[in-house]
Amino acid sequence: MRIVALTKAFHARSTLRELTGPLQSRSFQHDFVPRDPNSKPKKYKYPAFYDPYGPRSPPSEKIVQLAERIVALPPEERSQIGLALTLKLTLPKLQQISTEGLDLGASGGPDAGAKAEDKKAEKTAFDVKLEKFDTAAKIKVIKEVRAFTNLGLKEAKDLVEKVPVLIKQGVTKEEATEIIEKLKAAGGVATME
Repeated sequence: MRIVALTKAFHARSTLRELTGPLQSRSFQHDFVPRDPNSKPKKYKYPAFYDPYGPRSPPSEKIVQLAERIVALPPEERSQIGLALTLKLTLPKLQQISTEGLDLGASGGPDAGAKAEDKKAEKTAFDVKLEKFDTAAKIKVIKEVRAFTNLGLKEAKDLVEKVPVLIKQGVTKEEATEIIEKLKAAGGVATME
């Protein structure tokens, strides 16, 4: 008796689904059009390379001959073409960009080396970097790092294990040498940058 009632309930549910269709709502897709299952995917023709100006006509014979003549010139004469065209076409002269206030490093020109030396002499703030430490003295190094960084034990341990790492930034030369001496006594090797 129970089995019969159960099969009737199951049969009633399946007929309800057939009557109402799938229990999905496509109301949020107002422009939904079902795809034809027999259609083939579209194939697009892509160009071999991207040209933002679109297709161009090939250069004229006169331009091709001019290009061949330029290629045949010796390198000394070829380097003068840009200047001659600038004068003939009355293009504006290129102006030198001011590099004042920019740190260009050693390759920044003839004045960059002198400026770098002046900056080194003026330096007042230094960074202390822990390069390495003796594994047997790891606990002592962690204690010293905690003493002058105000970090907790876990943070100081994580910092020390990331060797080489900056320990303290923007300190005076006296403070930096004091920190380096303390770390050296504890078993670490630190440098001043």
